[in-house]
Amino acid sequence: MSNLQYTNLPSDSPTADILVQLALDVNWTLTRAADTLWRRLNPDLWDRTNNPWAVLQTVSGQDLERVMSEPSFRTSLDEMVRTRSEENESPHWFQQAHPNSPLTSVAYFSMEYMLSEALPIYSGGLGNVAGDQLKTASDLGVPVVGVGLLYSQGYFRQEFNRDGSQVALYPFNDPGQLPVRPVRDAHGAWLRFTIPFPGCDIWLRAWEVQVGLVRLLLLDTNDPANIPEFRGVTNELYGGGPELRLRQEHVLGIGGWRLLRALSIHPEVCHLNEGHAAFAVLERAASYMDDTGKEFREALAITRAGNLFTTHTPVEAGFDRFSPDLMRTHFERYCAERLGINFDELMALGRRDPANGQEPLNMAYLAIRGSGAVNGVSRLHGAVSRALFEPLFPRWPVEEIPVSHVTNGIHVPTWDSDEAHEFWKAACGSDCWQGGLSRMEAQIRATPDETIWSMRTAARKSLIEYIRARYGRQVAIQGESAREIAEAGKIFDANTLTLGFARRFASYKRPNLLLHDPDRLGRILGNSQHPVQLVIAGKAHPQDGAGQDMIRQWNEFIRRSGFHCSVVFLSDYDMLLTEQMVGGVDVWINTPRRPWEASGTSGMKVLVNGGLNLSELDGWWAEAYTPEVGWAIGDGREHGDDPAWDAAEANAVYALLEEHVIPEFYQRSEAGIPQKWVARIRESMASLTPQYSANRTVREYTEEHYVPRAAAYGARAAQRGKLGAEVLAWEQKISAHWNSISFGSVKVESKDRTLQFEVPIHLGELDPSQVQVELFAPGRNGDGPLTKIMKGGAQLPDGGFLYAASVENDRPSADFTPRVIPYHPSASVPLEADEILWQK
Repeated sequence: MSNLQYTNLPSDSPTADILVQLALDVNWTLTRAADTLWRRLNPDLWDRTNNPWAVLQTVSGQDLERVMSEPSFRTSLDEMVRTRSEENESPHWFQQAHPNSPLTSVAYFSMEYMLSEALPIYSGGLGNVAGDQLKTASDLGVPVVGVGLLYSQGYFRQEFNRDGSQVALYPFNDPGQLPVRPVRDAHGAWLRFTIPFPGCDIWLRAWEVQVGLVRLLLLDTNDPANIPEFRGVTNELYGGGPELRLRQEHVLGIGGWRLLRALSIHPEVCHLNEGHAAFAVLERAASYMDDTGKEFREALAITRAGNLFTTHTPVEAGFDRFSPDLMRTHFERYCAERLGINFDELMALGRRDPANGQEPLNMAYLAIRGSGAVNGVSRLHGAVSRALFEPLFPRWPVEEIPVSHVTNGIHVPTWDSDEAHEFWKAACGSDCWQGGLSRMEAQIRATPDETIWSMRTAARKSLIEYIRARYGRQVAIQGESAREIAEAGKIFDANTLTLGFARRFASYKRPNLLLHDPDRLGRILGNSQHPVQLVIAGKAHPQDGAGQDMIRQWNEFIRRSGFHCSVVFLSDYDMLLTEQMVGGVDVWINTPRRPWEASGTSGMKVLVNGGLNLSELDGWWAEAYTPEVGWAIGDGREHGDDPAWDAAEANAVYALLEEHVIPEFYQRSEAGIPQKWVARIRESMASLTPQYSANRTVREYTEEHYVPRAAAYGARAAQRGKLGAEVLAWEQKISAHWNSISFGSVKVESKDRTLQFEVPIHLGELDPSQVQVELFAPGRNGDGPLTKIMKGGAQLPDGGFLYAASVENDRPSADFTPRVIPYHPSASVPLEADEILWQK
């Protein structure tokens, strides 16, 4: 990489250059060794920002030379450089597991990335997933390049005024203080290029972030050549109205793929992390058109095989939609000049009913129709997504809607506390998260009670110290008296059961469920024998009045109840605060309305640190929960926003706390250890932490999606797209002649404990090799549906074909129905051909 344009480093010595390399690698800025180094240079700025690049630029040349001359500093720095070099150069999991893989590059598109507090270009869960997966791809050696946007303000920052109301702040992200560098071309010039926008082209600037072995490429529009309106396109994350959102997604998808081309990066796989990036499938097809001279439909048929769409949205209203008029303004010219299609053809790709000219373009639908595979982010969310996308596959059973799932996981080295880090290192080794995880469970199970409880006690103490310092600053900012500021530095007790709740304050997450009965909550918190303390954090979107009201209600409860020493609402829920909370709390509480938590990752972070979960049976907890590892609320069904059910679940949370959680925490052995509690911790850490780590997630994406998608794309693109053209011709023939298929009467015979089915089928203009005839029966007792391929026999005198199959005679013949579906050995059905015909 080239040197950063915005910098005025105090020294140009070789050691300073090493510090620059470390400061600009976000996979190394938050290691324990690096933490010590940066704190030596500017302890106050480091503790407030965790931004080594900002720290490095504040140090005078004299101070830097002085610190670098200290033997202990040089020893630590040399050891860190050696370790980094060894880890970067040693063989990684991907190279060892897939030495002859067709996969050389994955382009990972996301609207946000949570990599470091030094780079605030994230809002919450989506960015968390993206950042953790990039870091893990580096750990495992998976060849990924990230693509995103560099926001000049990012997501809002939060403070509270004196009445407890949220105040939204938008500080400027100075690129010179961020761990980013301009991307430069072969001649050293800053890489800038244009894409078509309404009225005139818009200039995009390219930046890069080093994430270990992985690069993250970012685009922004704050280029002096742009008109003022366009310079602000990448100001704010999730701000503004539909037009700003469309412009941002235009830049991300179209601009992002062009950036890859400008850098001669040619990924076999394009991973769309949510539908925001769906326009990338269009530009990828257009780039293939440039390379081969193919027309758009054929180019899309070839390139879609290498596209993967991950949806994170649990409700249909959550998908981005853009009106025909707004889309026409932005994309009519693009369709004509770049894709060679008319505007209505583009809109049809993003509509439930392609022929409905009034329907807006749905970005999730565009992503589905442009991808070779689709997945949700937990087992339950996969099922929810199949129901959401059922309208795109009419007459297909919901179980067969083509959406799989890969449950999210978290990057453990990012989210483990200092105490937990040493625990994992001692139990499993310092490199335990960089390869297979098969030995971890046994290693954790062998850990003594004393070791686990000592780790948890120390981690809770660290959290309390952090809470006191952060809350003291918060009270001072609110203009409170010196006495109140001093009292803020004394809140909480390091030996008291500490509950944590931190979420985006949105109605479906029910952040005020614990306030359903304030008096009962007060009795729980005020129990003198078994005291409880609660730390809360969370933001409400500036346009979400209901969410802001819930924040105010919590602050009013704290102020009026007299529990200000045992309940605290910390402002500005960010990555730094998250790390501290998940590292120290004893129990993490999560109360969404099922099934609106697609996955959730905060509870996974708690696992790593020996915390326990008390959560709704939703998202990841619906598949992870067993009575040995934590506590669950809900009955595993959906109840909408029924107030009576909300009340019942609030009472269930109170009862779990009163009757199980609190007594178990305070039930101690003669040695002062809560043995039953520690047993839960051990089981949770042993069985759940490896399973819900991003190590497992990224390996699963690699083996179930990246490698197969790369192979599928390579096959379709080979021989100048011969197979891709064949698949497109098959799709077109299926579409044109599907209505010519008809069934004859079914004949069923019971013989030798089997049911034997025969049915004549007239295929019209289609060939038997282009379809598949199946015998279908719905699932029973929670099992999936049963399908049996029916074999075709000789052609009948009337031109039809006789198909036959036999099944075990263990259910009524009326349960079975013959059906015809499209078939091509290299196509994904029904993703690429959604026709289906059932025998009546």
